[in-house]
Amino acid sequence: MTALDVPGLGPLHSLPHCAEQAGFELDRLPYTGRILLEALLRAGDPERAALLGKRLAAGQDPQLELAFTPARILVQDYTGIPLLVDLAALRERAGDPAQVRPALPVDVVVDHSVQTDVAGRADARVRNEALELRRNHERYAFLKWAESAFAEVRVIPPGQGIVHQVNLEQLATVVATGRDGVLFPDTVIGTDSHTTMVNGLGVLGWGVGGLEAKALMLGLAQPIRVPAVVGVRLTGALRPGVLATDLVLTLTQRLRAAQVTGLLLEFTGPGVDELSAADRCTIANMAPEYGAMAAYFPVDAEVLRYLRQTGRAAERTDLVERYCRYQHLLREGAAEPVFGRVIEVDLAEVEPSLAGPSRPHQRIPLAQLPASFAELCPGALTGESGAAGAAGAAGLRDGDLAIAAITSCTSTSNPKAMLAAGLLARRAVERGLTVPAHVKTSLSPGSRAVTRYLEQTGLLPYLEQLGFQVAGYGCMTCNGGSGPLAEGVGEAVDEHGLTLAAVLSGNRNFEARVHAQVRAGYLASPALVVALALAGHVRIDLDSEPLGTGSDGRPVHLAELWPQDRELAELAEQVLRPEVFAESTAPQPGWAAIEAQQGEVYAWDEESSYIRRPSYLDAAPAEGPLRGARVLLAVGDDVSTDHISPVGSIPAHSPAGAYLRERGVREFNSYGSRRGNHEVMARGAFSNPRLVNHLLGEGPGDGGGRTLHLPSGERLPVFEAAERYAAAGTPLLVLAGRNYGMGSSRDWAAKGPWLLGVRAVLAESFERIHRANLCAMGILPLLLPAAWAELGLTGHEEYALDGLAQAQQTGRVEVRADGRGFQAVAAVNSPGEWQLLRAGGTLPHLLGRLS
Repeated sequence: MTALDVPGLGPLHSLPHCAEQAGFELDRLPYTGRILLEALLRAGDPERAALLGKRLAAGQDPQLELAFTPARILVQDYTGIPLLVDLAALRERAGDPAQVRPALPVDVVVDHSVQTDVAGRADARVRNEALELRRNHERYAFLKWAESAFAEVRVIPPGQGIVHQVNLEQLATVVATGRDGVLFPDTVIGTDSHTTMVNGLGVLGWGVGGLEAKALMLGLAQPIRVPAVVGVRLTGALRPGVLATDLVLTLTQRLRAAQVTGLLLEFTGPGVDELSAADRCTIANMAPEYGAMAAYFPVDAEVLRYLRQTGRAAERTDLVERYCRYQHLLREGAAEPVFGRVIEVDLAEVEPSLAGPSRPHQRIPLAQLPASFAELCPGALTGESGAAGAAGAAGLRDGDLAIAAITSCTSTSNPKAMLAAGLLARRAVERGLTVPAHVKTSLSPGSRAVTRYLEQTGLLPYLEQLGFQVAGYGCMTCNGGSGPLAEGVGEAVDEHGLTLAAVLSGNRNFEARVHAQVRAGYLASPALVVALALAGHVRIDLDSEPLGTGSDGRPVHLAELWPQDRELAELAEQVLRPEVFAESTAPQPGWAAIEAQQGEVYAWDEESSYIRRPSYLDAAPAEGPLRGARVLLAVGDDVSTDHISPVGSIPAHSPAGAYLRERGVREFNSYGSRRGNHEVMARGAFSNPRLVNHLLGEGPGDGGGRTLHLPSGERLPVFEAAERYAAAGTPLLVLAGRNYGMGSSRDWAAKGPWLLGVRAVLAESFERIHRANLCAMGILPLLLPAAWAELGLTGHEEYALDGLAQAQQTGRVEVRADGRGFQAVAAVNSPGEWQLLRAGGTLPHLLGRLS
């Protein structure tokens, strides 16, 4: 469809014109539907656009597939480096290297590699950044090569902030301008599941795996089946003292229970006007935790205010307003779109909350914190748990707090939340409260703007007095980069089997994600992180019990320290100015000193332990029935991508640690930093110590990373068992429960199993991104008709999968396990995904197109 030249705006694909021609009322469509409608018009498909518009205007399920091309691609270094490694390998194999280049702008924000090695001291940030640059010199040199080799790639150096907060404050345009001058909605696809955060600014976007992003980078649109659009209707207003973190944890609990997995959510109703843009972004950030594909807030006056506040050019913000008003993308007035399903939420019902001890949707009111921990560790409240008495000499007991981290873009992007933490810290210091020595405290803001306004309000020194010095500008503790525990704490955990806790202002708290030695994890607002740090443990009822004793000898309760909304509003008004959000253009000196290769084609270093030529480009698809297959692991519900492909430190005794040690490597770094080396990542697959493999039963010493080799019955490391199966030519399966692959978007949770020989995963249900990643890696996702144990399976059987060649037509596969048979549904959502499976995955498919 030809763009229409609109006076005062310029060329664009007109939604009002499309609606008039097709005969539907544009204002009845959800705003997300209007954006997808424009994407279809821009792709030259007005017929499908008209069909989508009519169905959405009638409140119907779209039931349409479309090839979606975003305005841009956003990645961070943990997911971006393996993506660029694969791109470098494809360029090496292409006849003309210039064939392999991104067709869209790509921003790489380096934020995942800095770790909280040092905390609670004035030089923490400087020391952590120096360690980061030393450890990751080779990776960062590769990024510099990629930026010089691919004109469309821009690298935002370390020390600038967290990818999603940088996206909010600097990168998002809300309205984009194409190379042809045509205006269209800013949309983004990211290789991090929390890419949805920018939905809070009216920018539609979601997370995908690196394999899908790679296809987009090379000019292939993302095939998506447009899901149902569900309205989340907000009414009322948050009560005084209730913060956006409390709201998002409540929504995560409710929406997860409402089964919105894979759906497009759109927030509507008068309650939207009661939320700041930062509050909305906090809610949108956690869309992966409640399972939604996206969590969209339309552009309105509040979004325009945020753009001005963060220093966007006045003429550009004016263009955003005029374009969105013309295209009916600007939310004005009380009229609401039509939704096929609406979930009602009264903001006034939200109460101060935490979530834990191991899932983001385990929301609890403050008074229930002790009981929630007692469910994980019975006897902890009375001192009767097994570790309590033994650890007495170490001064620790079950339920003590090991980590208190103000971290993550989820909360540090929200000035009200951060100012509340600062005010609470000031009052705590004034009352003479201190943080116990066993608590490791840290502050890792998502951008330098946070430090600026905390300094200008005079609140940063109070946070520092409690140990919350800035440790760096990156994901850090939220991403598992929490560093060592306080002196003596880790040793006490290992010696006495203590169950300790962490509290963080982040978005995920899966077991062992924050730290391998910390079993319980709680999500909370930054102010509650400070409060629990003062208490030093999670056995406390924050509503009724004191945090400690003040210098005057009187008990100090949380309510006495909690700031008033009026105070927070006055402080925000004083300091939140465009200059606070000014981009920091000066990179760390160490970054500038890194020298990189030049040239179109990357010269691989065969001795490198970080960047290696990948081995999976020539993957062969499974042909015909799959016979004689064995189960590599049998797992239960809620297995996350952290369980499948860990991101944290590499243990010395692990197969990955042994591999590195054999090559003379002494500083192992993290699994996340080694994602450019498939040898390390294959050895790390399924090695999370908290992963329960039901093949093993209750054998001694069997934690994550071990399995039962069949039919020998030997208990082996997963990698060693996989090598034995590969030598015998035995294909492998994984049995799983509900929500398999929940959590982050990491494609290594599919790549790792593929390298181990896994060719199908049989689960009760899959999380959206991981299911797509399996298809993109050539692993067939199959839906079980019931729990595998209910089907009489143990995982010890020999399996056969028949009907694979016909599965695209039938949608089903016949599974036989030692004579027991049943049908499994192929969880493949589009012809494009079947094409990838038939090719053996995305990379062989792309390689075939280039040859």
